[in-house]
Amino acid sequence: MDFFIDRKLPVPIRQQLKGIIEYGIACGDLLVGDALPSVRELAEQVGVAPMTVSQVYRDLKKDGLIDSRPGSGTYVADSSQARMAARTDIVALHRQIDALIDNAMNMGIRTSDVAALFNARLSYRISLGHRVSVVMVGLFPEATTSYARFIAAQLGGSATVEPMTIDAILRDGDAKDRAGSADLVVTFANRHREVSSLLPNTKVVSIRFIPAEATRMALAALDPMARVAVVSLFPDFLPIIKAGVQRFAAHVQDITAATINDPDIAAVLTAADVVVFSTGAEAAAEIAKPGTTAIEYRHTPDPGDIERVVMPFITAASQHAPVERKEAS
Repeated sequence: MDFFIDRKLPVPIRQQLKGIIEYGIACGDLLVGDALPSVRELAEQVGVAPMTVSQVYRDLKKDGLIDSRPGSGTYVADSSQARMAARTDIVALHRQIDALIDNAMNMGIRTSDVAALFNARLSYRISLGHRVSVVMVGLFPEATTSYARFIAAQLGGSATVEPMTIDAILRDGDAKDRAGSADLVVTFANRHREVSSLLPNTKVVSIRFIPAEATRMALAALDPMARVAVVSLFPDFLPIIKAGVQRFAAHVQDITAATINDPDIAAVLTAADVVVFSTGAEAAAEIAKPGTTAIEYRHTPDPGDIERVVMPFITAASQHAPVERKEAS
């Protein structure tokens, strides 16, 4: 391992050297039992006084990170930090920390200020107590963000809820790492198997989604004589959205349904007075004839399912109760 000291940084050399060794142990560059250079060797390598190295080694030994063996040298001790480095999820955490540092440096923030910001945020989060990390996995960014906000509002301050799409997990390694390190992942019932296969080591639960209040009100207000076209991006969602329209607009009799990629979609939309389209099928409103009423069929997480499925997990995790990481099949 290289012990590089940057003398241009506004950080004391002793603190830099100690931090380099601590980081080497935490990230697995220095393993349990690895020998460290002697005081004189390390002092010559980095160009500092032997006394500085002796002080660093003394501090590290006091922290339980290294061990000195008379006549044999100095070695990495079997500490919690060293054992943590062997965990695969810690590698993902290092990548997130590195990305945070890179982002801060690109913004022109000084190294010392980055450390101050991190310490201040760490103190703030600790003051809040343990917060369970939840990821809401959906299909479309905007809709998934709204779902995550709804869930977060119902869970309160005991959990953080991050929105993430399946496409992001497939394409972005950092996104997949974040989802994989979450305490809980929430998704749709018809996407449960797919999300579970993408995140095999994370607990995944599915909840129901019900039509949003604005959607229900718009459907209830439709003219009984209106000709309604129901359009979806995904074929498997078409029966669901049509059933919802029939339920909340039971007074309307003329209802047709098609996917946005149907060869006859233009004819279906031209004949309609009202177009009810799912998220992802927004093009239907553009294809429809001028003056056609367009209603986006938006969903919202079922509050009952959040209370029944998600809340017990959050309560158990917040109390540090043992929680199974993977849902039984």
